[in-house]
Amino acid sequence: MRLPLLFAVALAFAAPSLGADEAKTAAGAPTIKEVTPEEAEKLLKENSKIVVLDVRTPAEFAAGHIPGAKNADFLAGDVAKQAPALDPQTPILVHCAAGGRSAQSLPLLKDKRVIYHLKGGFKAWEKAGKPVEK
Repeated sequence: MRLPLLFAVALAFAAPSLGADEAKTAAGAPTIKEVTPEEAEKLLKENSKIVVLDVRTPAEFAAGHIPGAKNADFLAGDVAKQAPALDPQTPILVHCAAGGRSAQSLPLLKDKRVIYHLKGGFKAWEKAGKPVEK
């Protein structure tokens, strides 16, 4: 199955947490940090510039999403199309329904400085009782 391999490749780019002023590693790879819904909510409250990138389908997005999120359907190739337009200096919180598609999208965001990957995806966000916009 490709998902575990792609997830392993994405994690290979991961660097340890460097705090609020995280930067690229010496090799130029982005800092990728897995975050819980609680950590993600705190990050969003502390930094209004974080881009929330929801890589689910438009139908999933319309049914409910993290407030202020941008939709880029991974299955339709939208992540690859939209990634170049995202500011590499602006942190990104990426998620899908449960974590599979967003893990696969990490290599497409390789030129970004800091990427937060939501553990458990939108399902975990909802289960934690975090705000949802429709």
